[in-house]
Amino acid sequence: MSFLRLIPFAFGLALLGSPAGASDSNFLWHVVRDLCLTDIRLTGHPAPCLAVDRRAGWAVLKVPGEHTQVLLVPTTRIAGIESPKLLAPGGPNYWQAAWAARRWVERKATAPIPREKIGLAINSVYGRSQDQLHIHIDCVRADVIAKLKANAGAIGLAWAPFPVSLAGEDYRAMRLSGAELGERDPFKLLAAESPGVRATMGSQTLIVIGAQSPDGSPGFVLLAAEAGRSNNPDGHGEALLDHTCAALGPAA
Repeated sequence: MSFLRLIPFAFGLALLGSPAGASDSNFLWHVVRDLCLTDIRLTGHPAPCLAVDRRAGWAVLKVPGEHTQVLLVPTTRIAGIESPKLLAPGGPNYWQAAWAARRWVERKATAPIPREKIGLAINSVYGRSQDQLHIHIDCVRADVIAKLKANAGAIGLAWAPFPVSLAGEDYRAMRLSGAELGERDPFKLLAAESPGVRATMGSQTLIVIGAQSPDGSPGFVLLAAEAGRSNNPDGHGEALLDHTCAALGPAA
């Protein structure tokens, strides 16, 4: 791919997290389909993506202008969290792929990142600028890490309200054990919470954060909130992430 051809796409990607990014809600899909998939087919390199797995059906993309954030994007057309495709039996577990893609965040940070400082997030229909499913992968805010640790005993194996607000908003939480998500798909775990949640998936925001129990065993904390409820107006769970990776300290 020529440098000149990449310039407008790099500029557009930099707008993904801003209101200006909403000017073309299909921009991200065009980057993955028209550039990454085309280039890996023609040249064997997935530029401007960092990686593409055509068999598994995902691409990893760095957001230009940001320190560490990467996106996990399906290589098939899926609008977002509201898509029924995500709840179909036997479909890809994009969250497991996103968790594995945290290695790209570590490369950008040039340091290993403890699992409790890595988060994955997807925004609701009302809190996103792009109509192609994408999971944000980056560091977690230091204050969110501290609150999760302080209230770890309140997080059980089923969805329940988290006792304190995170980034000023209320969330529901549940815990999973194990170093990897494997076949456990957070989209399906969220939809299984109740018929009401399943019917309003487009309004939900979902976050997965690595966890370490006091006995040293690894796991995950899942957080969810519905846009328009309580003090969460737009379902922008990405706000729990820190795109400067401040939790890693000056070394990052």
